[in-house]
Amino acid sequence: MKELQPVAEFTRRIRENIETVFLGKTAVVDMLITAFLARGHVLLEDVPGTGKTILARAFAASLNLRFARIQCTPDLLPADILGVSVWRQGEEFDDRKGRFVYRPGPLVNQFVLVDEINRATPRTQSALLEAMAEGQISIDGKRYALPEPFFVVATENPVEFEGTFPLPEAQKDRFLLSLGIGYPDPESESRILESQRRLSHPVTDIKPVAQAEEIAPLQDAVSRIHVDPVVRDYLLSLVAATRKEPHLRIGISPRGSLALYRSAQAYAALRNRNYVTPEDVKEMAGSVFRQRFLLSSEAIVRGVAPERIIQSILDSTPIPEYRTSP
Repeated sequence: MKELQPVAEFTRRIRENIETVFLGKTAVVDMLITAFLARGHVLLEDVPGTGKTILARAFAASLNLRFARIQCTPDLLPADILGVSVWRQGEEFDDRKGRFVYRPGPLVNQFVLVDEINRATPRTQSALLEAMAEGQISIDGKRYALPEPFFVVATENPVEFEGTFPLPEAQKDRFLLSLGIGYPDPESESRILESQRRLSHPVTDIKPVAQAEEIAPLQDAVSRIHVDPVVRDYLLSLVAATRKEPHLRIGISPRGSLALYRSAQAYAALRNRNYVTPEDVKEMAGSVFRQRFLLSSEAIVRGVAPERIIQSILDSTPIPEYRTSP
C-alpha cells in the first residue's frame, strides 16, 4: 500500500487544484486523472458551455508539462499539427551544406488539447491516429517518437452537425475513456457565476502542483495493480455480453477489453487499493464502452441509447463474490 501513497497524494493535489475553477464535478475529474495514470487518452463529449475546455485547461495547468492547444477547423491540415520539414542552410551544419530540418508541430508536446475534434477533416483526424495509438508520428518517411508522458484530451460537441465530420470508429477506439460532464448543480453554478466577476478567467491563476519526473513512476505503479482471475473473468463476461447484444452491430474489441482492464487498475489506485474489485470494473465500464458501441440500424431507428444498453448489460451480468485482497 505504501507504493500507492504517492498516487493518492498526486490525485488529491490535482483534484483540489482543478476544483478551484471546475466546480461540482469531482467524479469527472477523477475519471480524467484515471485515464492519465492509465496512459490513455480522453474524449470529452457534451453540449457547449458545460466546461469541457476549462476542465482540460485546468488539468494541463496543474501539470508541469509542455502544453499545446489545437483548435480544429475544416481547413486544418495534417502538417499544421504534425509539423513540416523546412530547408535550412548555413554555418550550423558541419559541411556548410543545406538540408531539410524537421520543425515540430503542436502535436509534439506532452499534453495536447484538441478542441472540437469533429470540426477537423477525416484526413487531419487520421493524423492523430498514429500518434495516439503508437506514440509516434511519421513525416517525410521518417518516424519521430513523441515525448513521455503523451496525453491527448479532445473535446466534441455531439449535438451540432453543421460543418462537422463524425469521428471514425477506429479513431474513437483510440480514446481510453469517453466522458460526459453534464450540468452543474445550482450551488456550484452560483459559485461559477460569482467567480466570473473579474477581468481575467480564473483558470489563468492555476499553478502546477505536479512535476513531469514524478508521473512515470506513478503510471508504472498503476500498471502493477493486482487483478484477480475472478475479476478478470467478470470483465471478460461484460465484454462477451456486448458481442451478443442484438442492438449492437459490433461488440467490444480486445482493445476495449484492455482499456477496461487498465482503467480499472487506475481507478483502484485512486481509491488507494493495490487490487481491483468487480465494482471497479463496473464503475469504469460505461466510460470505456460508450464510444466503442456501433448500434444496429434497428437500434438507431428506435432511438436506443448506448447508456441504456450498458446499463442492461451491467444489470444482467452477475457480480462475482470477491472479498479478499491479494
